[in-house]
Amino acid sequence: MRAHRPIAVCFLITLALTFLSLSSCAPPGGEKINRLVAEGNFAQAQRAIEDLLVRDTSLTASQRLHWEFEIERMNRIRLDFRKTEQDVKNFVAKQMPAISTADYERLEATHALEVMTIDGEKRYFNNAARNLFRIDRQARQVWREKHRDDAEPTGLASESGLDVHIAQVMKAAVKSGKPYVKPVVLHVTQSIMVGGNEVPEGEMIRCWLPFPREIAGRQEAIRILSTDPPRYLLADNGAYLQRTIYFEKPSAGNAKTNFKVEYEYTSNGVYVPVDPAQVKVPTITAELASFVREEAPHILFTPELKKLSKEIVGEETNPVAIARKLFAWVDTNVTWASAREYSTVPSLSMYPFENRHGDCGMQTLLYITLCRLNGIPARWQSGWEFRPPDQSMHDWGMIYFEPYGWVPMDVTYGMRKTADEAMKYFYVSGMDSYRLIFNDAISQPFYPAKMFPRSETVDLQRGEVEWRGGNLYFDKWESDLTYEVREGGASR
Repeated sequence: MRAHRPIAVCFLITLALTFLSLSSCAPPGGEKINRLVAEGNFAQAQRAIEDLLVRDTSLTASQRLHWEFEIERMNRIRLDFRKTEQDVKNFVAKQMPAISTADYERLEATHALEVMTIDGEKRYFNNAARNLFRIDRQARQVWREKHRDDAEPTGLASESGLDVHIAQVMKAAVKSGKPYVKPVVLHVTQSIMVGGNEVPEGEMIRCWLPFPREIAGRQEAIRILSTDPPRYLLADNGAYLQRTIYFEKPSAGNAKTNFKVEYEYTSNGVYVPVDPAQVKVPTITAELASFVREEAPHILFTPELKKLSKEIVGEETNPVAIARKLFAWVDTNVTWASAREYSTVPSLSMYPFENRHGDCGMQTLLYITLCRLNGIPARWQSGWEFRPPDQSMHDWGMIYFEPYGWVPMDVTYGMRKTADEAMKYFYVSGMDSYRLIFNDAISQPFYPAKMFPRSETVDLQRGEVEWRGGNLYFDKWESDLTYEVREGGASR
């Protein structure tokens, strides 16, 4: 395969994507551009950036990357905010015909309707209308009434079906005395299809598909069954915490250019019956130190989050009780709603705090930040969730309780609706069997290194594509993931 840009360049690109403060990575004059962007004057901001890039020869490589990506970020925001006011009102009126202008003003003021003014035009987030019926209490009730006769989910896709599985995981773990139980074999096919005419015919396309990490007990016996193209580079399991399988293929011109990987693996459910009375304040060793500190820009101990943490935790000192209090607060106060692309959001932990809604990654990063603020080691994990017959991309994490060690958590799945306290907080020290883990950290370098900024700068679930002409953003290609569940495997 061809030579690739060295890791050092990938590191510079990563720096450019972390949205560091302009005082540290940009020259004087950046405040004006920042203000233009914040006010939604994207066209003016872009002209100012382009002028800066031409006239200021003192810009460092990281500063140039910062400003170049700021133009790209504004373009990505435009793609996420394509709905007009009339589009939103047409959707909402079908559910709430009597909604008034005052109601709309209230919903926008409370961020239940996500809207921006871009270059003088009011634009709504693509999923703003549907999200309204998730975020606003009154609208949510209207939606439930309107759709009360819709078909109920079946299998693990239903909450009752999931709770049955959770109970089985807990019972098996307690009975066996082992944390990893209820194994399933999952057969996965994931693909990317680059659109015709996106890359000139014959030009080499570089593609990274996410690939499962080998994790003792959790995710094992990974076996590649087929790939297209047949030649690939597989990232080392230990060295790359966002693991990939890499392909190159010439563009098919006006036809789609396809990439695919098919594999099987064994996934175990997890349950650690943590006894709060046995848990100690953790000793922060060198191995744990990185999991109790900040990771700019998405894990920062801001004054707002410090204040919130004190309000939630109070005088509590037991790590399990603190973790559960924080878990309950996020579960209760941050409503799940679909979210804009992460590369457009300056802070994924502050966004759900400020808006009181966010998707799974935002909820998880807020929870991780609050745990770390209280000296509880916490880290990221993500990939896909399988709830037969459904599936979706999903983010969750791990927290550390001494002397038990690392245990899984999923604040999006939240407190289970049960009087059984252990089952209620299952997702503070347990996990269902149906997960596909690609990532054990955020914003990590790829193997081989990517030459251009990523489409997804934080997570990795769909994949990434580029050619020598630049990165191919999500609107230039399609992705697909299918799976089959094959029950069985050896409990560990």
